[in-house]
Amino acid sequence: MLGRIAPTCAQVTAVVNLQQNRNMATLKAISIRLKSVKNIQKITQSMKMVSAAKYTRAERELKAARPYGEGATQFYERAEVAPPEDDPKQLFVAVTSDRDFQMGHRATGFEPESGIECVKCHEIEYSGVLQPIHHCLYMYAGLCGAVHTGVSKVIRSRLNEPDAENVKVICIGDKSRSILQRLYGKHIILVANEVGRLPPTFLDAARLASEILSSGYDFGSGKIVYNKFRSVVSYQQSDLPLFSRKAVESAPKLTVYDSLDSEVLQSYMEFSLASMIFYAMKEGACSEQSSRMTAMDNASKNAGEMIDKLTLTFNRTRQAVITRELIEIISGAAALD
Repeated sequence: MLGRIAPTCAQVTAVVNLQQNRNMATLKAISIRLKSVKNIQKITQSMKMVSAAKYTRAERELKAARPYGEGATQFYERAEVAPPEDDPKQLFVAVTSDRDFQMGHRATGFEPESGIECVKCHEIEYSGVLQPIHHCLYMYAGLCGAVHTGVSKVIRSRLNEPDAENVKVICIGDKSRSILQRLYGKHIILVANEVGRLPPTFLDAARLASEILSSGYDFGSGKIVYNKFRSVVSYQQSDLPLFSRKAVESAPKLTVYDSLDSEVLQSYMEFSLASMIFYAMKEGACSEQSSRMTAMDNASKNAGEMIDKLTLTFNRTRQAVITRELIEIISGAAALD
């Protein structure tokens, strides 16, 4: 009889040991995950504080930069500048930021002291198809939600219209290029990298304006598409008008301004383009920092909720292990009695 009972006892012991090992493995897995979530929470909290400091500075600098963009747009409105009917070519400038990894190809263009690098997208014939070549991409920004995709959506909707063959795109920041390149790469003529790593300055905007004017693309009108800052938790896509010198010269109310010869008008067109780019970059930088601060705050709260749930699960599992061990000890003592 004892011989028949022994295998049964061995099976029960094996099942108990298996349950104990399984519970210990579960406790170890929960402990590892809990530790990793706590580390992630520390990172997100640190990034939130860094973004809050950068946001405060960006908002302060944005207030000083607003007259640059508003003054240029008021000139176009008062002079009633309109796109020329005989020149359907348009230029869209996407103001975004860069990504957080780097990759390299053949490089052309120049490398300014500020770190921004403008790269022209040359078209070469390959297998009978014109394909753009993009060079030297260095990317830094990220973890700020969908702040950059909105700008690309606006331009993408314009490129889906029937007359899109007359539209070219200049990407200030590699985020927009990475979104538009696959389907609309033939429309991209210039990419400015290293945007967003440092706060934008007017020198950066002036160099970008110089590259746009010397890109060789003669356009009649266009838009600068950017993220307009509204509050800490909200922003919206907006645009600034672009016009050629010919369109400005043919404006019906340009005569209200005195002493506007061709040289003065050309100088003002260059300055207004740099001013609007500078203003758009400041608006985008402020929107990006506020969005990143909000995203990191939400991530920290979500990590806190996960920590609470994992801690509760860990305590329940540990209590179940302790209870089972006590039951086994009491059962063994009762069996001996």
